[in-house]
Amino acid sequence: MTPAELNALPSPRFWRRVSCCLYEQLVLLGVIAFTFLVPNLGLGILFGISLPSWLTFLYLYTVLGIYFIWYWTKSGQTLAMQTWRVRLISRHGLNLSRRQALWRYIFGSLWIIPCVVLQWMFHLEKWQIIEMLFTVALFIWPLSIYLDRRESSLRQSLPDRLAGTRLVELPKNLVTLS
Repeated sequence: MTPAELNALPSPRFWRRVSCCLYEQLVLLGVIAFTFLVPNLGLGILFGISLPSWLTFLYLYTVLGIYFIWYWTKSGQTLAMQTWRVRLISRHGLNLSRRQALWRYIFGSLWIIPCVVLQWMFHLEKWQIIEMLFTVALFIWPLSIYLDRRESSLRQSLPDRLAGTRLVELPKNLVTLS
């Protein structure tokens, strides 16, 4: 598709975004298992070493950033986005540059801040934290499309507006898995 044709496509509706996000979280479990759990279990079992929590967070944030930035710059779609026919494009309908993808990733991960504040305020522990992170990422963050006052077919989430990107819903006849 040409950039003009991509730009003319509608934005995905709320439930398509939620479905894509849920599927993305399932895919990310595999990414995290492969890139994080296997090496850290090896370190723990063989050498009795465990990484401090801040380094673990930084490592996971970097690994997930590489995953998203690579897919967004390559085809504009992660594996979950391909399944749900959603594509990330620049304002002009082009593929994202690495810089744009990096900013989109940073702005897209801002939902972590309210989670940290809520954890601190309510002294949440263990599974409560995971439940809160899952709920905020899956349902509350996608609701930011309703902050966009444009017509409903063009609404974009807060990270997309900040990064100068746009999610579009691809028509069924143009879907090709890569």
